[in-house]
Amino acid sequence: MSEDLSIFVGAGDTDQNLLLKYGNRHGLIAGATGTGKTVTLQTLAEGFAAYGVPVFLADVKGDLSGMSQKGGDNPKAVERARLLKIDGYGGRAFPTMYWDLFGEKGQPIRTTVSEMGPLLLSRLLDLNATQEGVLNIVFKVADQQGLLLLDFKDLTSMLQWCAENAAQLTTEFGNVTKPTIGAIQRALLVLDQQGGQQFFGEPALDLKDMIMRDANGVGCINVLAADKLMQSPRLYATFLLWLLSELFETMPEVGDTDRPKFVFFFDEAHLLFDDAPKALIDKIEQVVRLIRSKGVGVYFISQNPLDVPESVLGQLSNRVQHALRAFTPKDQKAVKTAAQTFRPNKKFDAADAIIELGVGEALVSFLDAKGAPTPVERCFVAPPQSRIGPATDAERQAVIKASPLAGKYERVVDRDSAYEVLMGRAGAGQHQDADMTPPAAPSTPRRRGQYGAPPLPDTAPGGPWGAPPQQQQPQPQWNPPPQQPPTYDAPPPPQAQPRLRRSLPPEEAPPPRAPARRSDSVIDAMTKTAARTVTNVVVREATKAIFGRGGIGSSIVRGVLGGLLK
Repeated sequence: MSEDLSIFVGAGDTDQNLLLKYGNRHGLIAGATGTGKTVTLQTLAEGFAAYGVPVFLADVKGDLSGMSQKGGDNPKAVERARLLKIDGYGGRAFPTMYWDLFGEKGQPIRTTVSEMGPLLLSRLLDLNATQEGVLNIVFKVADQQGLLLLDFKDLTSMLQWCAENAAQLTTEFGNVTKPTIGAIQRALLVLDQQGGQQFFGEPALDLKDMIMRDANGVGCINVLAADKLMQSPRLYATFLLWLLSELFETMPEVGDTDRPKFVFFFDEAHLLFDDAPKALIDKIEQVVRLIRSKGVGVYFISQNPLDVPESVLGQLSNRVQHALRAFTPKDQKAVKTAAQTFRPNKKFDAADAIIELGVGEALVSFLDAKGAPTPVERCFVAPPQSRIGPATDAERQAVIKASPLAGKYERVVDRDSAYEVLMGRAGAGQHQDADMTPPAAPSTPRRRGQYGAPPLPDTAPGGPWGAPPQQQQPQPQWNPPPQQPPTYDAPPPPQAQPRLRRSLPPEEAPPPRAPARRSDSVIDAMTKTAARTVTNVVVREATKAIFGRGGIGSSIVRGVLGGLLK
């Protein structure tokens, strides 16, 4: 197998190389805890970056942040390089961009509510089918009225407006009830307490800032600080799925190329598929199947191959399987399943080999030059060139300050959107130019494997981005207003009062009703009945006495007397 455009992954009886032209055919790195999955991920990420392919990966445990620092001094890595006869093995720092959803350990990452969309937002909020339907109505109404949903307060104000106009919305879109909207609002409150509010807003992430190369043509390694984010697993999984969807929507069609345009490593992949509805699984399968033609490779990292649905697992052509421990019947089933996903090798039984693998060993199978899976091979994984372990806080801050994106995403922009329109406070927003075109990457000479390229010169203290820090002082993009001393005599500014637009005309007050006639009491009714009875008897007897029985005269007199005595 040619090494000219391939990543050297490891060696056993033969060298195992991942051809770059098939790097966008996706892959899987699986294995139990402590078997070497993270080091394998680091080796693959360095291999792609060495050929100018930008990489994104989530640093769940914090030990991938050391990729920005020169390694090569780890005794185990040096011993593994000697075992695999890697000529010229040495330490090398890679251009690294740190990202953090909370803005504490890297550049903040934000997106807007509209870009997230109702499907992923429903997944993030764990809504049922009815609540998801109402959330779709909220997005539809906002779109019809031209209201921008950018951050949390935009969505909450839009939910409040829909609750107050639920009757009209029910007539037009179907049943919209206040209890359902209240359930969505409570879910937003839970997400807010988990820190999810910081994820929504502007300036939103520009994917061009991730697809970058340094001055030497080395691909940027984007490291997401996910140690704190993992405390909210649903937020972590939804964010990575959103990022993958954005890549699918943004990247142009390129077809088959000699190397990928971008590689995405999805660590702790089981969080993406746990309790996921079928609609979401279908969307993931569609993205994984179609994003290949856009030059994007997706690699899932998980402890067990069974964590990935079969519809997605069938799309993963490049496999690295570390050891699994078969202590329970479920574990034994996982071992058999993992072995059956490989093309058999007559030299050994894959199921037995998976149990026997040591730390840093793996069963691998990649696509050959014709695009067919190679028979499974047992090999020792090659060591990474960057530091195996975390970077210190001082090293991380130095890389962040020297980054070409320093100062771009720190300041939050709050422009006019749905909240300002509904609250009647339009016109107070600020705009910021977030268009920063990354420098064009110069062509690089053809290398022989990621270990053939010489390490970057270590004379510049500014790291792999090139110039020293004093030559790359970031220019502030805004000047904060001077602090004014507090005044205690001035009255507080008036608070904006809600002024929600109403879609229904105000109802006119009904005319006052006449007071109801008081009904007679029981005693009055009995008295009137008795009086009428006595009157009838008196009239009848008087008539008999004067006219006798019968006759017209008798009837007339009885009627007249009865009317007078009533």
